[in-house]
Amino acid sequence: MEAERWRRLSPLLDALLEQEAPVRAESLASLRENDPQLADDLEELLRLEEDSEDFLSEPVMAPMPGLGTGSIIGPYRLERMLGEGGMGQVWLAQRNDGLYQRRVALKLLRPGLADPNLRLRFTRERQILARLEHPHIARLLDAGISGDGQPYLALEYVEGEPITDWCRAHEITIDARLRLFQQICRALSHAHANLIVHRDLKPSNILVTPLGEVRLLDFGIAKLLDSPEALPDHTRTGVRTFTLHYAAPEQLRGEPVTTMTDVYALGMVLFELLADARPYRLKRQSDAEWEEAILHADPQRASLSLMRTAEAEPDRENAQNLRRRARMVAGDLDNIALKALAKRPEQRYASAEALALDVQRFRDGKPVQARPQGIGYRIRKYVARHRWALGTGALIAIVLGAALGIVAWQAQNAVREATRAQAMQAFVVGLIEQAGNASANGQLDLPRLLDTGLERVDRELARQPETRAELYGVIAQLRVGLSDYRQADALLRRQAALIASLRDPPPALVLSSTADLGRIRRLQGDPQDCIATMQTHSEFARRYERQATLQAAEFYSQLGRCQRATGGAATARLLFQRSLELRRSLPDSDVGMVENLADLASLHADAGNAGQALAEYRQALGDLRARVGTRHPLSIELERTICALERSEGRLGQAERHCRGALALAMDLHGGQHRATVDARRQLAALFVDQGRFGAAQMEFRQSRHWLIARLGAHHTDVARDDNSLAIIAWEQGRTREALSLFDHGLAILREAPAPNNLAGLLFNKAMVLHESGADREALPLLVEARSLRVAQVSADHPLVGDTDRLIGEVQAALGQAAAAEASLRSASRLTRAGYGEHHPHTHRAALSLARFRALAGSSVNPAALRAIDAITRVPGTDAETAKLRWRARAYAAQARCRQPEAANEAAASLQALQSELARAQPEGGELGREVAAIHAACSAGPPGIARIR
Repeated sequence: MEAERWRRLSPLLDALLEQEAPVRAESLASLRENDPQLADDLEELLRLEEDSEDFLSEPVMAPMPGLGTGSIIGPYRLERMLGEGGMGQVWLAQRNDGLYQRRVALKLLRPGLADPNLRLRFTRERQILARLEHPHIARLLDAGISGDGQPYLALEYVEGEPITDWCRAHEITIDARLRLFQQICRALSHAHANLIVHRDLKPSNILVTPLGEVRLLDFGIAKLLDSPEALPDHTRTGVRTFTLHYAAPEQLRGEPVTTMTDVYALGMVLFELLADARPYRLKRQSDAEWEEAILHADPQRASLSLMRTAEAEPDRENAQNLRRRARMVAGDLDNIALKALAKRPEQRYASAEALALDVQRFRDGKPVQARPQGIGYRIRKYVARHRWALGTGALIAIVLGAALGIVAWQAQNAVREATRAQAMQAFVVGLIEQAGNASANGQLDLPRLLDTGLERVDRELARQPETRAELYGVIAQLRVGLSDYRQADALLRRQAALIASLRDPPPALVLSSTADLGRIRRLQGDPQDCIATMQTHSEFARRYERQATLQAAEFYSQLGRCQRATGGAATARLLFQRSLELRRSLPDSDVGMVENLADLASLHADAGNAGQALAEYRQALGDLRARVGTRHPLSIELERTICALERSEGRLGQAERHCRGALALAMDLHGGQHRATVDARRQLAALFVDQGRFGAAQMEFRQSRHWLIARLGAHHTDVARDDNSLAIIAWEQGRTREALSLFDHGLAILREAPAPNNLAGLLFNKAMVLHESGADREALPLLVEARSLRVAQVSADHPLVGDTDRLIGEVQAALGQAAAAEASLRSASRLTRAGYGEHHPHTHRAALSLARFRALAGSSVNPAALRAIDAITRVPGTDAETAKLRWRARAYAAQARCRQPEAANEAAASLQALQSELARAQPEGGELGREVAAIHAACSAGPPGIARIR
């Protein structure tokens, strides 16, 4: 495109790019009325802008014609092009007239940039420019006009990279960049002393050689081109003898150019070296935007530019490096760059040398001239400059002071620890003496023994409140071991009040007291009160976690367990992880770390991820046994939890082995009345239910329920769990009314509890009993509520939801809702298969319910569904859960064949044989035996068979 045409289009294009689409369309329509071709050209450029945002980065004017490798310009032969810009092209050239051999960088000016007297001016200026002898300046060697009128400048050829590219490629430090920048300043200062202003200073004119030294190019070129009659206009569309992005405001305004102009360009280069970016943030990279920013916008700080780049950096390590650079640049270097970039020349540094001196002051740690010289600032600089000497002196003074303080503190602490140790010793000796006296009488009343010990503590340590508070905690923990939760709670309240009265209580004592109080609240079934009690000390724990690491770790563990009990899994996970991190920094904290690993595993169990939870619990148990042996009390809880998870996975044999191991260890370590022993018995009793041993299970649950009510009260959530288990046993034994009453009692407790995890399970079990008794309309709302709770607790795609869908489908089938039943049973089969796997008993159970529904849904038996039922009768496995699955499948297969006249007799006989087999395998009876008996009775009655699917 011709230059004249572009000069007319450019300002109009800039104006249109700033407008919104509707306004732009109106402007184009107005232009088209006067000049259709102009409007068409602008529309074409706008389309290019939409297709490619950088379409204006390429020159619009036509390239210089007639130039190529081998062309002769004056005494030089062109070899290859090095670069091209608005003023012309730069070629690597070789001297061609034989006078001497030298390669040069030959700059060819575009025709029209030079006035007719340029030859005379070149001759005059060469003598001036020849005086620029400086190690950091690439000298101008020659200047002239070829025979065909081509102006040229021959400069010393420098092998190097632009300074900004070189710094980025080598990732050099801020100090190394400042060293290079000072070389630039010294070179410019030399030129200014020779009355030469560069006028076009930019990174591409500043090369760094392979030896790491700076070379400035194009010195004096603008001086050769500054004849007013030769220069084009200074509008945004004219061709300039300077680069717009690095131009000073006075250059854009057409004002006289001075050495201050080069100082502004130095500020631009310094900013790029510090921030790898330019100081102006533009919405659009157009000439109009740049002119507006240079003339009126305030440049941003280099440190702010680095921070913004760090926020957008996806790589964490790179972002951290950028933030570190921003902290180094913030302050003095920011101010130095901003002073050099001042809009008014008189507000900048007086010279390039003054700028270089301020940079040197920064490198030396001295106050810089670019910011106010306040007393505080100068003191900070002095301290930073002499930090080693001052630091050594201060360290000596601190060591001496600390040594004296430590001696005094140790003396005071020794007295305190001795007093504390004597009090502890007296307490333990007193307990042993009292225990010996009680044993002599033939009885040992531990609660009474602790009461007596507490009386002695209050009487003998009345003037030692700190030691007394610590002993309160010891006695409270002993009370917890005896399951005397109410007594322990009352004592811990007294301890907390006593600690609050101390002027400066030890952080370890505060944290251990708060953790014990939270623990007792949780054991009493009030995790919300636990959180309210402990939350007020969270900041205290964070403040002193390095001073009282063990106690802080226990604090986080207890608070996490209370959060877990109220459904705050995310918060609990963070607390468990923090506790684990602290314990890993402590020696001899193996048991605590195992506890935290078990805590984290429990969150997977709560979320229904039984497989992952089981793997993590096994790992925790293995770590405990490897580190402290097989007889640690924590092994009881781990084995009991593994038993529960194995049971949920249908592996009853493995579950029983772990349950019996937990119970044996609990009896050995704690005796029969300890909470750990009671919990192990309850877990084993749940297995008895699955195995059809209802009498033994009922006895265990009644005993544990009585124990729980005596110690925790009738409304504890653990009592509701035993109500659920006893209700299942009553149902299996045929006592439906008793079962429903127990379910209602348990549900009443759980509905009052905060975030009960077992509410969905009780709702499901009660609906199951109602379904068997024919009360399907009452069962369905309970199942819908249970499903909603499980979706909220785990997810809509979890296999637990699939289990619920299976029973929902069976109830809907019994109510005659065939389409809904089909959908629910299909969902159950899909979710259990995806969650449990192909061979899990619950997966087969869902598939069996779906196949049975399809087999009995029509007027005749569905053969494919019957084959699916028959396949389940052959599922391999020796555990009780799989055996019950096969029995149920045989009953459903016979039920379907009862509808086929030719197979009805055989089906009735098969059901008779199955009843006999169940009677031998389950001598105490059960729900499955009743269902098989009902199917057999209906089959023996003849067609139409069983219409209702239960």
